[in-house]
Amino acid sequence: MYSQIAANKRKTVLMMALFVAMVAGLGWLFGEYAGQPAITPFVLVGAAIYALISYLAGTKMALGLNGAHEIKKSDDPRLWRIVENLAITEGLPMPKIYVIEDRALNAFATGRDPNHSVVGVTTGLLNATTDQELEGVMAHELGHIKNYDIRVSLVVFALVAVISILADIMLRMTWFRDRDGENNSSQVFFVLGIVGAVLAPIVATLIQLAISRRREYLADASGALMTRYPEGLASALEKIGTQGSRLQRQNASTAHLFFANPLKGRALASLFSTHPPIEQRVKALRDMGRGA
Repeated sequence: MYSQIAANKRKTVLMMALFVAMVAGLGWLFGEYAGQPAITPFVLVGAAIYALISYLAGTKMALGLNGAHEIKKSDDPRLWRIVENLAITEGLPMPKIYVIEDRALNAFATGRDPNHSVVGVTTGLLNATTDQELEGVMAHELGHIKNYDIRVSLVVFALVAVISILADIMLRMTWFRDRDGENNSSQVFFVLGIVGAVLAPIVATLIQLAISRRREYLADASGALMTRYPEGLASALEKIGTQGSRLQRQNASTAHLFFANPLKGRALASLFSTHPPIEQRVKALRDMGRGA
């Protein structure tokens, strides 16, 4: 698995570049479709400002959407001690710790960088795991922080929001645009506008999910290296696979932040899942434990 880490990082950079290219392309198409190419720079500036606001406010939004509340050391000494020991071991700042009142077995990490990071767990995970299993899960989440996956996730979240808004505006414009007397060039941009508005959010979502799946494998590897005990994380994953990770409060926009898939439903699961199959993650961890 470690041999894949560098390749995964390179692929993620390429996909992030594709995201930016999509925003730029959609902004250009928006200007041409509106018949005002000169507005394209203003569209791009507006999109950048909106993405920045979404990025800066993303952590608070994610915590609020999932009903997480912050705890202190006296609220759960066991969880606090595990996170604190791991942070000290890795030389990371102590993240804020949040808990979600939910029977599902799950955890999450978010934030802009290690100095502004948050980790959290559900009460279901706290009650169902041993110390070694919980340590494995939290090491995985700290791996996301150490690898700056949390920053990537917030940036991707912001870019997906921008693409969705631009696509939605373009789609709505098709209902009010007067096409009488338009030339062939205008008709071409009309068709391209509809195609772009329909496909852009789908492509953006697929890129988002691909980034998330690769980052989960990387965080598993980082977590196992942190604890020197891949079996703890593998055992926790098996419990999650048996007892379930689906939260009562469903929110697709924050699903990629969680340790395991928090959403209900199985339709097109392999294509639209934010996480790799648990069985594959367990196998990769046990191969690491055997030195494969």
